[in-house]
Amino acid sequence: MRIFTFAFLLALLVVPSFAADFKTGQELIAAMHKKYDGKWYKTLTFVQKTIHHKDDGTLTSETWYEAMTVPGKLRIDFADSKTGDGILFADGKIYSYRDGKPATGRAFVHPLMVLGFDVYGQPTETTIEQVTGLGIDLSIIHQEKWMGRSVYVVGAKQGDAKTPQFWVDKKDLVFVRLIQQAGKDKKSIAETQFNKYVKAKGGWVSAEVKFFIDGKPTTTEEYSDIQADIALSPDLWDPEKWATADRTYYKKK
Repeated sequence: MRIFTFAFLLALLVVPSFAADFKTGQELIAAMHKKYDGKWYKTLTFVQKTIHHKDDGTLTSETWYEAMTVPGKLRIDFADSKTGDGILFADGKIYSYRDGKPATGRAFVHPLMVLGFDVYGQPTETTIEQVTGLGIDLSIIHQEKWMGRSVYVVGAKQGDAKTPQFWVDKKDLVFVRLIQQAGKDKKSIAETQFNKYVKAKGGWVSAEVKFFIDGKPTTTEEYSDIQADIALSPDLWDPEKWATADRTYYKKK
């Protein structure tokens, strides 16, 4: 009986030390960075099947080629475009290229880049500032179950599915869900899911990304031919070299 009592008391003392329960979103972001610091890949390429969900229930799809360097840079080439159309995210700006014309950048912080990738490759203070800028209250945190796994929810209290918030898998500390207010009047709810994670070098990649507006699916992204930490030219993320950069990056091995 004494042995059992001692073992039980020891368990009570040990369990909290292994339970990574954070009091704030800042603590969680710091833990995400620390877990993969120096291990997470620096570059990533993949082929993306972009599926559009129409209001009548029908689907259309197109292929995009994408290249990323962490933190903060993402290039999207529309495979079917004959004029080299695409989108570039670089240095806190977004550039949209259409019909072969030069693009003028505007300020934009890509929330999915920040939470899904950059958090592991940039200073924690930078991520905290960017997430706060998304209107997410980092002082609020609780735990939920999501797709059978335990997750942290930052920015909203339990039962609140409207306030801006992000969800992080408790075991692997990877981002799995984002909820934001959308529309001109901010009355719609935009939801993004990072699903079907696969290993990529020292990190992870969500091979399926789903987008919803007010609970209705709008877009599904399916990633294939995922390659991490391959050598890529810096020209890919130079706005002035959009048209001349090597667009065969997705073929590199």
